[in-house]
Amino acid sequence: MLKRWQFWAGLLISAVFLYLALRGLKLADVWESMRGARYGWLLPGIAVYFVAVWARSWRWHYMLRPLKKISTAVMFPIVTIGYMGNNIYPARAGEVLRAVILKQREGVPVSASLATVIVERIFDGVVMLGFVFVNLPELARLTHDSGLIGNIDIRTLALVGSLAFFGALGIFLLAAMFPRQTERLIDRLLPVLPGRFREKVRAVALRFLSGLQALRSPAEALMIFLTTVIIWLLETAKYWFVMHAFNFNIGFFGLMLMNGIVNLATTLPSAPGYVGTFDAPGIAVLAAYGVPGETAAGYTLVLHAALWFPITLLGAYYYLRQPLRWGKQVQTLKGEA
Repeated sequence: MLKRWQFWAGLLISAVFLYLALRGLKLADVWESMRGARYGWLLPGIAVYFVAVWARSWRWHYMLRPLKKISTAVMFPIVTIGYMGNNIYPARAGEVLRAVILKQREGVPVSASLATVIVERIFDGVVMLGFVFVNLPELARLTHDSGLIGNIDIRTLALVGSLAFFGALGIFLLAAMFPRQTERLIDRLLPVLPGRFREKVRAVALRFLSGLQALRSPAEALMIFLTTVIIWLLETAKYWFVMHAFNFNIGFFGLMLMNGIVNLATTLPSAPGYVGTFDAPGIAVLAAYGVPGETAAGYTLVLHAALWFPITLLGAYYYLRQPLRWGKQVQTLKGEA
């Protein structure tokens, strides 16, 4: 029942964001801007995006080293499968899917690998907020009506987001640096649970804690942060290449701002593939820079498709080559999580 409720809530949120994205636009002109785009520019954009995915695979390999040394070449297909799962299933189910597949193929406990996935997302959020903060002075100078951004206090949202992401990062860093104290804290909290659940919860919590080992060294935490910056700069480069398929130019820093706001918005529940939550804020940022609404919509929709289709198809290819074994095998994996 809860999953069904989340699914319908995501659809509703996507529908609202799509309405905000497309209201007042002439859809015929949106189509014309897409039809006249120079699609050859998508090729270098897609290529640089896959370089970013490879960098993500290296980051995950780096974070998992304390648990097991797994090459980036092995991690890359699993990461693409995770992207596929995020794009076709609700609630970012691809993150759980890649953790389960990693358990099946490499024997890494699901709870431990999920800890690294959560840390990845926290670092992603911190860098996205950095992209927004770097461009806040420029955002304040924009005089064009975005139709959406003008009605939202981006500074307030950035502050609230910072408290959430930096707070979570601080908790994980403390848990990683002081594992014995964290284990004692877990033991103190366990009595609030029914007795039959305590040992299972404790085992899962300790495996989760083991997944944070990459954060115990400040140098390694810094390496993860710098890798995350590179990943998102590469993704912004894709925005830049796709922009050249359309008749506007807002500069790389403007695209960094768009990238930051768009990806923070996609943390909201939505339909699979971030329908609406990606498009509405993207169009709004471009409109704030003075890009005509129909051109902004055409660019954002093409960019969204270029981000969705290649990685989803590649992830499906890798998955079908060695699919997850369902039934008893999956139940075993769940039991070992």
